[in-house]
Amino acid sequence: MYLVTVDDSKCTGCGECCEACPAQILALEGELCEVTGDPSECLGCESCVTLCPAEAITVQEL
Repeated sequence: MYLVTVDDSKCTGCGECCEACPAQILALEGELCEVTGDPSECLGCESCVTLCPAEAITVQEL
């Protein structure tokens, strides 16, 4: 299982991570990205981390 965290102070709301997430657990809420889906469905692929230009996302294995 993985823990996905979005740092609101860094997120610019570009949506790159939301589009990249194969599990579709990330979505734009207002102007920022948030984990809106079931976090247990995270595959740990780190596509969101790689594509985030603001380095606002971390994925940690639990």
